[in-house]
Amino acid sequence: MTERTPLLHYRLSASGNESERQSPQAGHAAAEQQHPRSPRHRSDHQGQTRKLSTFFGVVIPTLLSMFSVVVFLRIGFVVGQCGLYQAFGMLLVAYVIISLTVLSVCAISTNGALDAGGAYYMISRALGPEFGGSIGLMFFLANVCGSALYVLGLVEAILATFGVPEDGIITSHYQVLPSGYWWALLYGTGIALLCLLVCLVGAHIYAKATFLIFIVVMVVLLTIFISFFAVAPRVVQLPSEATQGPGNATVGPITANFTGFKLDTLMGNLWADYTRDYTTGTMMTFATVFAVMFNGCTGIMAGSNMSGDLKNPSYSIPRGTITAVIFTYIIYNLLCVLEACSCDRLLLQKDYSFLRDINIWGPFVTVGVYSSTLSAAMSNLIGASRILYALARDDLFGKVLSPAKKTSHSGNPWVSVLLSWFLVQLVLFSGKLNTIASIVTIFFLLVYAAVDLACLALEWASAPNFRPTFRYFTWHTCVLGIVGCAVMMFLINPIYASASIAFMLLLLLLIHYLSPTSSWGYISQALIFHQVRKYLLMLDVRKDHVKFWRPQILLMVANPRSSVGLITFINDIKKSGLYVLGHIQLGDLSTLPSDPLQSQYDSWLSLVDHLNIKAFVNLTMADSVRHGVQHLLFISGLGGMRPNTLVLGFFDDCVPKDTLIDPTLSCSQSIDVSSLSHDLEGNSPPFHFAPLRGTSDKLGQSADGKALSPQEYVAIIADAMKMCKNVVLARYFNEFVRSEALPPQLFSHTKSAVFIDVWPVNLLRPDSCSYVDTCSLFLLQLACILNMVRAWRKATIRLFLCVEEGRSVQGAEQKLGHLLKELRIKAHVYPVPWDQQAALHWQRQGDFKSTESAESTKQEEEEEYANSFPSNTSRLSDEYLTAVNQLVLDQARPPPAVRFLYLPRPPADTRRYASYLHQLELLTKDLGPTLLIHGVTPVITTDL
Repeated sequence: MTERTPLLHYRLSASGNESERQSPQAGHAAAEQQHPRSPRHRSDHQGQTRKLSTFFGVVIPTLLSMFSVVVFLRIGFVVGQCGLYQAFGMLLVAYVIISLTVLSVCAISTNGALDAGGAYYMISRALGPEFGGSIGLMFFLANVCGSALYVLGLVEAILATFGVPEDGIITSHYQVLPSGYWWALLYGTGIALLCLLVCLVGAHIYAKATFLIFIVVMVVLLTIFISFFAVAPRVVQLPSEATQGPGNATVGPITANFTGFKLDTLMGNLWADYTRDYTTGTMMTFATVFAVMFNGCTGIMAGSNMSGDLKNPSYSIPRGTITAVIFTYIIYNLLCVLEACSCDRLLLQKDYSFLRDINIWGPFVTVGVYSSTLSAAMSNLIGASRILYALARDDLFGKVLSPAKKTSHSGNPWVSVLLSWFLVQLVLFSGKLNTIASIVTIFFLLVYAAVDLACLALEWASAPNFRPTFRYFTWHTCVLGIVGCAVMMFLINPIYASASIAFMLLLLLLIHYLSPTSSWGYISQALIFHQVRKYLLMLDVRKDHVKFWRPQILLMVANPRSSVGLITFINDIKKSGLYVLGHIQLGDLSTLPSDPLQSQYDSWLSLVDHLNIKAFVNLTMADSVRHGVQHLLFISGLGGMRPNTLVLGFFDDCVPKDTLIDPTLSCSQSIDVSSLSHDLEGNSPPFHFAPLRGTSDKLGQSADGKALSPQEYVAIIADAMKMCKNVVLARYFNEFVRSEALPPQLFSHTKSAVFIDVWPVNLLRPDSCSYVDTCSLFLLQLACILNMVRAWRKATIRLFLCVEEGRSVQGAEQKLGHLLKELRIKAHVYPVPWDQQAALHWQRQGDFKSTESAESTKQEEEEEYANSFPSNTSRLSDEYLTAVNQLVLDQARPPPAVRFLYLPRPPADTRRYASYLHQLELLTKDLGPTLLIHGVTPVITTDL
């Protein structure tokens, strides 16, 4: 009985086919280019590596990767199980799937030079380090297991020919090698050591042997084709394992026929006839046969990994890869036809190595199997070492892989080779690896899907720099490639496919949170930009409706060192709306050599990241703070996302405190500059802001230290209202931070109730007690929004109703309660008598009338009508304002976390701006965190 090669070979070639050859030459070249020793070395090395043509650099590696032992051991199995018709269909579907991925490979490979790492390099540079690192690690493990699978396959092929059978019955004088688990492990270790020696000496040895191996494989293929015509019909003895049943009893025929070309033989092989696999005992189905056959169609990335050695990669990779795919497709189909016409069904089903029995010289096929398997084992080992080296060089896994960066004088990553060989040796201890073969195949399919995804992302992002010279692809081919790979993964083994995807996602999350920021560029940013632009164009301001109003805030910040509390508080009140941090630097760009704001953006963005707020940053330069605010109000935002509310810090004489480095603050509020993470070079903190001055930092400050004037400050408020912007003045929010009154800390460290106090009446106009004007409703809306934020949900809104003697307190309270019910706002209404305060106001009015002439009164009324604001700033005494301030303080039992007060319009007469600001200061004195709010647009509706 002649020797047989078991089915394990075609199983093992499933994974190993995809050595992807990892471009041994390309990886070697990339490594040496990465570690040049001298200019002369660099020039010499480049001259040596850039010399491969399309045929030697792409066609040969890809053909060897796709053929391997498949062509010798698998095609007959496919035809015998599923018939010629289904074999044609399977090949067509499989090649459509891999051809779609080939198009993506060609597109990416012609969009720029590739470095060491092959598929890992393409995916990581396109999809970012998370996808690249996770897929790269899986690709590395797949190559390691693939190398071990091929080593074991070669061991079993050798033992099938030269090994002593386990039953001790020697049928050939060639059977001299001892067999058994430990002997097989010894032979595998020897083959792995041979592969290790080749890889340690250098990948160029394998590169030189590639052509010789290719010649051997092609000669063997030629003898196979010749044999179908030259060999006479004969009877072939089937292997014993195919004819033995339980108890080693012979079951069924022990011979089969090679009939030569006969029509009856062809007709008997046209349709499917699924039987049990005699090597595994499992019943074959369309899915299992398709999975086995598909493994012979992989290996398509071998050419793209050779880019560092090609004379013209953009020309060679598309043409070479496509040529190899077409050639292998033709060969597989020809073999299917020849075997279906000349071999009966029993021979195809029961003898997987029958090509050796019908060859003009049997050892030809054995030599082909040995050479292709050894080539695949070395190729997988070289590929695994290059991927590991690329992963280590990118520092995605920190110091864990740092030893793998070491290279020899010639640039060979010998540490990566040793580590890869060590893992291969560990896998060899597993012995039979049919299960791992399926896992490795799924890993390779996952890599193919990731390449398609990378190409799809680049195409959808419409980035101007994505312009590959290979244009025969669309996003449709990428999507179909992803779907095809996913279907094949779950067709081969749904459990392993699901586990592989879960493993990839786990690695993705680990790399996302643990790896440093890369400088490769993130495709996600390009995709987000593309989608945001599309949806911004769809956001039509003409379709705005009050039902869907939300605050879109521009917060002016002079120096964030003193504004941390306000910045974080406004982040709570924005309610998923636009939030912009605005800053003005005084100066004239025409007198400066460059824009000083460009260097400040990173500091502001780092501040946003550290405070964990969702805000944009907008910086501008102007000759005055007022002009700067006007600039920002005009230009901030885009399309339908523009600020509708301006927030300013209050103008007073409070000395600012640096809350970025205040040691009394909790760790969640303060930022210790000494503990901040460093930039990529590790030389400096991520942001720097100027130290605070001895006086209050306002919206802007000139180089000589002159602060913003009160006149200009009130003018900014008036300008914003003219531009139909709501205005909010924030006072005492430095205390909001220092007193640890931030809601998360307050709710977690105290059991006392938290209150939000709202005074929706214009306290500067006691003669106007309306609670339903636009400004009052705006106060209620902001308070309700704050109460809707998760950190403030336990807070209670207290609404204070100012009433005078003679008015129905109960009626006013019921009316306001009914309004709150209609507006769906939960609040407790508290009536507050203020007859004494109102009396002080009317007394001031009487004194004013006795001293003012009728003419001045008439002129003031005209001004008030023109500006829609009955200015009474000159009629309010400090005594009245102090009394009202005390009234607000007296109602704060217990004190609230924040207060909302009504902000009246500034007077029309600019000469009264200083008096207006003085009145606001007296009104809010010592009130704690307070917001003075003026709304100009309707924001509440009772409609559905």
